[in-house]
Amino acid sequence: MLPVRPGEILLEEFLVPLGISQHKLVRETGIPVTRINAIVRGERGITADTALRLGRFFGISPQTWLNLQNHYDLEVQKESLGDRLEREVRPLASPAPPLRAGNPWTKC
Repeated sequence: MLPVRPGEILLEEFLVPLGISQHKLVRETGIPVTRINAIVRGERGITADTALRLGRFFGISPQTWLNLQNHYDLEVQKESLGDRLEREVRPLASPAPPLRAGNPWTKC
């Protein structure tokens, strides 16, 4: 079973309950109407630019929007790969060391 698309979350958890039309979202965020339409229809993902704009408009972290997209993409890919991932990729004998604190990439 696939996870919920970020566009569906945008529509059902934000636009509809708040009474915001796609056209108003376009006017207030500067996101092109074609992009919003494609996101809501599940034909396009949420980019960093879109996440920044949605985050500012709705007052939530842009990282939230990117996390929704990344979660969706990972689940879709897991479903697509199925058992091939376990057959094709053998894990290291010992796990990789943890990321060091203080590196910029650990702040995500």
